[in-house]
Amino acid sequence: MDSLRSAKAAVSPRASFFSGIRTGSGLAAASFLLAVSFGAISTSQGWGYLAPVICSMAVFSGSAQFALLATLGSGGGLVGAVTSAALINSRFIPMGIAVASDLRGGRFRRALEGQAVVDGSWAAAHLGGGRFDRYLLFGATAVQWPAWVAGTVLGVMASPHPDLLHRLGLDVLTPALFVALLFDEVRQERITRLPALLGAVLAAGLILFLPAGPALVGAALAALIALFRAPAPPTTRTEETERTDKDEEEDRAEKPDGQSAHHDEEATR
Repeated sequence: MDSLRSAKAAVSPRASFFSGIRTGSGLAAASFLLAVSFGAISTSQGWGYLAPVICSMAVFSGSAQFALLATLGSGGGLVGAVTSAALINSRFIPMGIAVASDLRGGRFRRALEGQAVVDGSWAAAHLGGGRFDRYLLFGATAVQWPAWVAGTVLGVMASPHPDLLHRLGLDVLTPALFVALLFDEVRQERITRLPALLGAVLAAGLILFLPAGPALVGAALAALIALFRAPAPPTTRTEETERTDKDEEEDRAEKPDGQSAHHDEEATR
């Protein structure tokens, strides 16, 4: 498994980028359909034609945007809507920290590259051991963002019934894709199995008392277990040599002077 991941990491940037596009195509298809629903619902709530499209271009987060719709649709104020969306998007903080070491350039460039961190792309680009393929990340996001914006435009212009995707059963596409990504991650990384199981249990329990968004945020706390179960980094050859030399020095220091001189005399002979 390690050799497979090392081979994946050794792929050229161009190949990784196009691999990300292929990986993100399925996510883009689901995003497009979900964005059509967002455009239709936002229009039915009186957002007009331009506001939903600008929101999709700037926010680019289905969970946060639907949280805005849900809060405003239930009579909540703008502050409450923005707060709920911000809480849901707070998941990007640990995700960004995890991928930060694989980004390049100064602060501005790293912040710009960090905009590619979205759920599906982040999971697909994970190489294991806390490492990420940044070019695969870019490719997977590059195909999803236009699909999300285009789907919103179609939903705004065509104004289909807000429950159309639900009636057709297409609203399960995105959860199904994320479940597939989760199974792939759990299969490749044993350390992720306990956090994934605990996260599922927390989500199932919290969904009985909380909306889906806050329930998922609470379930994400299970990922903290990985901090205490992180495998020890592999020992390099240099470290092994230094430890061996140190052990030999300690052994010589513990031996009596006579014994040490005796060994030196034998070595001379």
